[in-house]
Amino acid sequence: MLSEVAKKTQVDLSVEELIAAALANQEGRLASNQALTVYTGARTGRSPKDRFIVQDEQTQHEVAWGQVNQPISPQTFETLWQRAKRYADDITTYVGYFRVGADPRYAIYVKVTTELAWHNLFTKQLFIRDNQDARWDWELLCLPNLKTDPARDGVNSDAAIILNFTQKRILICGTFYAGEMKKAMFTVLNYILPPQGVLPMHCAANVGKNGDSALFFGLSGTGKTTLSADPNRLLVGDDEHGWSQQGIFNFEGGCYAKCIDLSQSKEPMIWDAIRYGAVMENVVLDDSGTPDYHDTHFTQNTRAAYPLEHISARLPENMAGQPKAVIFLTCDLYGVLPPVAQLTPEQAAYHFLSGYTALVGSTEVGQTEAIKQTFSTCFGAPFFPRPPAVYAELLMQHLQSSGANVYLVNTGWTGGAYGHGGSRFSIPTTRAVISAILNGDIAQASFKTLPGFNLSIPEALPHVDATLLDPSLTWENKQAYQQKLEELMQSFAENFTKFNVNESIRRAGPHK
Repeated sequence: MLSEVAKKTQVDLSVEELIAAALANQEGRLASNQALTVYTGARTGRSPKDRFIVQDEQTQHEVAWGQVNQPISPQTFETLWQRAKRYADDITTYVGYFRVGADPRYAIYVKVTTELAWHNLFTKQLFIRDNQDARWDWELLCLPNLKTDPARDGVNSDAAIILNFTQKRILICGTFYAGEMKKAMFTVLNYILPPQGVLPMHCAANVGKNGDSALFFGLSGTGKTTLSADPNRLLVGDDEHGWSQQGIFNFEGGCYAKCIDLSQSKEPMIWDAIRYGAVMENVVLDDSGTPDYHDTHFTQNTRAAYPLEHISARLPENMAGQPKAVIFLTCDLYGVLPPVAQLTPEQAAYHFLSGYTALVGSTEVGQTEAIKQTFSTCFGAPFFPRPPAVYAELLMQHLQSSGANVYLVNTGWTGGAYGHGGSRFSIPTTRAVISAILNGDIAQASFKTLPGFNLSIPEALPHVDATLLDPSLTWENKQAYQQKLEELMQSFAENFTKFNVNESIRRAGPHK
């Protein structure tokens, strides 16, 4: 006879069973597109102030401690972990066993225990299901209804996300936002892979018909998911990858797409992927259950999680060879960066470390402004526990060995700054730029140097208005353009003072 605890532990349920459990528990409802729609309450994004890493003998000298990687003691973690285990013993929990990392040479295996059925469905769709033996070396415990107490638990609020690299445990309490689970596992790989010579990357990837792979770096909202979901290419993944001496590989088995202003005409692959089995977070439904992707009532950070199987144009093996093109996506609020520029290796290092972009529909709680400027080192600072130089050096090594070209692509504003007469580049324009990079048209273009940032920009590209290629030509007020250009140059210079790099990389930044 099963024990009471065993009866309450639902292990390795199917997608259908998890959806049924979520509906029975009133955790969400099915939308008209049959996606399970859920709401995450006050926290509609990650909680960076509530994220900690256990500081012990192993991590003390390996982690770049600070506001991003906040230390917490082993004793504090252990006390809270035991409280969480006792809490989990008294409720129904859902357990799944997954793999993270498509390349078995670098994969890790994780046991995910969740309080909510939809949270386990989320991980089933986002992680890789190839773990029939239920083996695991990492354990993730997610209990959103277990609130923490700062005075008692040594944390900052009623929620906590704690990673213990030595014990290989992750504890998430007090938050319903499922993205915390995804990014916690990403952080784990960002810690353990660099010593193996593998560069973990916050990027999307796809492959052309000739086997040519491309990487798309960028923060949320810059276009990684949209631009990598290309009907003419096969998707590898939309967010997290590793780059080894053998090639690139996806960390995940699914996609986590932003839904804000989602359009069937502009993003058909994502639109069609949101169906039965998918999870929509904080998407507003009308009375008939139809999603309104333009409604930001709950948050700008509306999301949909779905498995890669929902994308027909995908690479089934989830791995590819060495990339031919590396694309840094940035969303420039100043309207002074070009839609595309080819970078030298030194400029690539400079812009990789800078990670300049805008927070568009922020993925973090506490951001009251819809859009604001940010510099996010390695295009994903919140997820990288080691010092930035570790990742930058790996990038340079892989660029040199692969011979890949690097491009800076601005998906932000042109013709004026955000809120001051500028307009954002259209998705068709950006797609034309990406096509020129990937099909080799850009290699045939004539280039000129853009003063200030000293970027090499093409003078003409197929299907792109030539005026748009030079941002100085899109502004009516040339004095205003120069002012905004100098403002952004100053912001870059001030941000870069925190990096200790050789002079050739520092000189690759903007200067008069």
